[in-house]
Amino acid sequence: MKLPILYNYATSAERREARNQYIEDQDGLCYWCNCPLDEDPPDKITSQEINLDIFPDGFLNFPIHLQHDHDSGLTEGAVHAYCNAVMWQYHGR
Repeated sequence: MKLPILYNYATSAERREARNQYIEDQDGLCYWCNCPLDEDPPDKITSQEINLDIFPDGFLNFPIHLQHDHDSGLTEGAVHAYCNAVMWQYHGR
C-alpha cells in the first residue's frame, strides 16, 4: 500500500491495511513515543491524565490507532491509543 492515505475517505479495510503497513514500516514502534506497539506506552505518556469526555465513545478500546493530521487528512503513522489521546488533548494533533 502506498502511504500516506486520506483518512477521511478511506474505508475501514483501507485504514486497517494502512495501520498494519505503518506498523511494519515503523518496525513495530509507536510513531509518537517510539516504544513497541505491543507493549504499554512509557510512564511519561501514561502519567498524563486523559479527559475521556472529549473523545468519541470507545476511543481507547483498540490498542493501536492510525494517526492522521486533522488539517490535511493524511495519515502519519501507527500509535498507541493512549499516545493518540495525549497527542490530541495536549498537542492538538
